[in-house]
Amino acid sequence: PSTKNDQKLHERSTGANHRHAATCTTQSHLFLLLFLQKPRRGSWTKGRKRKKPMKDSNAPKAPLTGYVRFMNDRREQLRAERPDVPFPEITRMLGNEWSKLPPEEKQRYLDEAERDKERYMRELEKYQKTEAYKHFTRKVQEKQKGKRHRGGEMRDHSKEAEGKDRTVFDIPIFTEEFLNHSKAREAEMRQLRKTNMEYEERNAALQKHVESMRGAVERLEGDVMQERERNGLLHQHLETLRQALTSSFSSVPLPGETLSTLQRVYDLFSFCLCILSESFIREVRRFSNRLIRN
Repeated sequence: PSTKNDQKLHERSTGANHRHAATCTTQSHLFLLLFLQKPRRGSWTKGRKRKKPMKDSNAPKAPLTGYVRFMNDRREQLRAERPDVPFPEITRMLGNEWSKLPPEEKQRYLDEAERDKERYMRELEKYQKTEAYKHFTRKVQEKQKGKRHRGGEMRDHSKEAEGKDRTVFDIPIFTEEFLNHSKAREAEMRQLRKTNMEYEERNAALQKHVESMRGAVERLEGDVMQERERNGLLHQHLETLRQALTSSFSSVPLPGETLSTLQRVYDLFSFCLCILSESFIREVRRFSNRLIRN
């Protein structure tokens, strides 16, 4: 019995390896055809867009391959880690990661894809028995008949009008048009990032200038406060000097006056410049020295 079990396990692993190899080979051929195959000359007019086939909204969701599942899991994470890398480069990096992925981890994606494929086949078999599928089939046949009956001029005009109405989201992936559109978007994003960086640098310089101006204003306000305090002290000192002079010279008789006042003291100095009385000057010096000592 153990020999039979070993043989079954060997056959199962061999089959899984064959499926894995076939899947990888098919995917490699697909990407080579999509990226390396050159369009035939004259096969499609430049500037015209291929019309998408009719989509059945009631049909079951198509299955995803293991590689696509891996890309969906890793794409956003890789774009968050490398935001400056363009989309085609991210796709290439994901392809390299997939080729170097450990077999047991890669098998997990392949098993999920296999289960999804089985689910799709079951749902498709059920859907093909419904009236919705028959109605959609009739619509497709009617549309194909209408295309055959329309002339070349009407067909070209219709395709051109439909191409104008399509948005950028309708561009088929892995085509030259899609790559050109991605390059244009990447160039636009680079220009926007460059402009944004310039504005950020200007804002940083302006912010530094604002901070320096705030510091200068604060220093000037401090200087103003110090000058105000100094002026107040000088004013008090001046008043003290005035009172001291008034009190000191209050007993000194002035010519023609009996009572000394502040104004009369001021007049005294003017009088001294005109009449240089030696005794009067000595008296003034004596009171000045006493005032300085006090």
